[in-house]
Amino acid sequence: MAKHKVEISGINTADLKVLSSEEMKELFIKMQQGDAFARNDLVSGNLKLVLSILRRFRGNDENMDDLFQVGCVGLVKAIDNFDLSHEVKFSTYAVPMIVGEIKRYLRDNNSVRVSRSTKDLAYKALRLKEENMLINGTELSVEEIADTLEVTPYDIIHAMEALRAPVSMFEPIYSDGGDTIYLYDQIEDKRQTGKEIELRLATQEALSSLDSREQFILDERFMIGKTQMEIAEELSISQAQVSRLEKNAIKQLKKILK
Repeated sequence: MAKHKVEISGINTADLKVLSSEEMKELFIKMQQGDAFARNDLVSGNLKLVLSILRRFRGNDENMDDLFQVGCVGLVKAIDNFDLSHEVKFSTYAVPMIVGEIKRYLRDNNSVRVSRSTKDLAYKALRLKEENMLINGTELSVEEIADTLEVTPYDIIHAMEALRAPVSMFEPIYSDGGDTIYLYDQIEDKRQTGKEIELRLATQEALSSLDSREQFILDERFMIGKTQMEIAEELSISQAQVSRLEKNAIKQLKKILK
């Protein structure tokens, strides 16, 4: 029976070699001794690992050839930084790096503009999560990441949410061969009038003009229902400062929404 042939980036995937654990170890030793050909063999011998990871991104609109090449960049980084003394499988080390490289590419090519500082914070948070998962096998909480990076939990959540890929309201989410259900069918709120929607959008825009700490205080006070004292303890400032920041934020919102 002939092998199933699939071509990606001009490579026939059916012809790709898969290295054994012993072959991998020998090639890494040779590479660390300065053998450039061993490095090339390690790359070509792990291309199927990149292909297996690409299955996770099949629903994405990006060109799969492009994602494959980006994944190969992550593979090369993993090969160059892998340490045999850690006694872990290469795939265990490489998969998070390849996935991370592809995700960073997708975020950087997002059609929604996100500030560099927000992106940097999100990347730092993701790197912490990946490293902790690799070393300890557990996932850090938002609070733990915020403490390590010396920012508020709100900053972490805001940064991570800002990097989510936008979805069209006209994205089809179900079809049984007849009528198609689109995303906007699921999020439409018939209880709201046009004026109410306009007011809500204006309020969201006004809130975005506040700094992150003022937004955090308003969210905690009026969305979650915390007291000023609770927020003061969370931010390590006085209740008087929380009160002043809250009043200033509300004053700005009123000015913008007039």
